[in-house]
Amino acid sequence: MVLKTIFMLSLFFMPLIVVNSGLISSPIILFILYMLSGLGMAGIGMGVMHDAIHGSYSKNAKVNEYMGYTLNLIGANATIWKIQHNVLHHTYTNIDEADDDISAPFFLRFSPHAKRYWLHRFQHIYIWFFYGFSTLSWITAKDFIRINRYSKIGFFNGKNEVKRAVLKVIGWKLPYYSYALALPLYMVSLSPWIVILAFLSMHFVTGLCISMVFQTAHVMPSIEFPLPDENGMIASDWSTHQLATTCNYSPRSKLFSWLIGGLNYQIEHHLFPNICHVHYKKLSRIVADTAKEYGIPYNSRKTFISAIGDHIKMLRQLGKMELVGLSQDVHR
Repeated sequence: MVLKTIFMLSLFFMPLIVVNSGLISSPIILFILYMLSGLGMAGIGMGVMHDAIHGSYSKNAKVNEYMGYTLNLIGANATIWKIQHNVLHHTYTNIDEADDDISAPFFLRFSPHAKRYWLHRFQHIYIWFFYGFSTLSWITAKDFIRINRYSKIGFFNGKNEVKRAVLKVIGWKLPYYSYALALPLYMVSLSPWIVILAFLSMHFVTGLCISMVFQTAHVMPSIEFPLPDENGMIASDWSTHQLATTCNYSPRSKLFSWLIGGLNYQIEHHLFPNICHVHYKKLSRIVADTAKEYGIPYNSRKTFISAIGDHIKMLRQLGKMELVGLSQDVHR
C-alpha cells in the first residue's frame, strides 16, 4: 500500500509539476502530461483514498484519516464521499432512491425502478461522455449539492455545521484549482483554451476509469435491484444482499487488480470493507466456496472486457424496457 501510494501520488503530481515549470510549449506534450495526471488521479481514488476512508488502509486511525485527505488533494471531499459511499452505497446497495451510486440525473437510468424516459434507449451510447466528466461534477457542484441534500436527511446538524462543511469544501478546492488549472494557465505559454482542454482531458481520463470500474460492479444483467416492503425492510439479510447486488470481474489479473485497488473483487469489498484490498484475492476463494455451499449467487466475469460488455447490455435493457419487463429479464 505504501509503494502504491507513492506511485499514484507521483503519477498525479509529477506531470503537474512539469506543466507548472513553464517549460511546456507543445500542446501534445501538455495533453499527455495532463492525461498521465488523470491516471494518477484515478489511482489515488481507487487504490489509496478508498481504503483510507473505509478505515482499511492502516490499523492506525490517524493514518487512515490523513490518507483519506488524498481525495481532497484531487478536488473532491473525503467527508462527503464517506456519507455517499460508506453509508448510503454500502448500506443500501442497489436500492433505488437510497443508494446514491445509482441515483442519477433524469437522462441516465441505472435501476429498473427508476422512471424511464424515451432518451434512455440511447444511454448506452452517450453515457461514456457523462462517465468521462463525472469527476468534473465532483470538483464543481456535486459536493455542495450533496451537503444540501445530506443536511436535509440528518447528516449535518444545524445551519452552522452546514456552513462549516461548505467552508471546508471550498478551502480544499481552492488549492486544487490553483495547482491543477490556475497556475498552468499562467505558466504555460499556450492559449488558455488549450490549457483548459488539457485540464478537461485529465478529468475525462479519471472519470472514465473510475466510472467503468465502479458501475460494472453493480449495473449488470445478473444483479438484483431489491425494493423494501411496506415497512421499509429488505427481504434478505445484509450479507446475502451484498452478494445479490454486486459483481466481480477479471479475478486472475494481478496487474489490473493492483492498478484499480482490488475493486475487481467488489463482492469481497462489500462484505469486508474494513479489510485492505491487498487481501481480497485470497478472501475471494473463501467467499466463493461459502456462497456455493449455501446456494447463494456469486456473480463474477472472467475479464473486465466481458464485464463492460454486460454493463452495456444492461444499460440497453434499462433504456428499452419498462419496469415489469425489465425486472422479469433481470431475475430470469
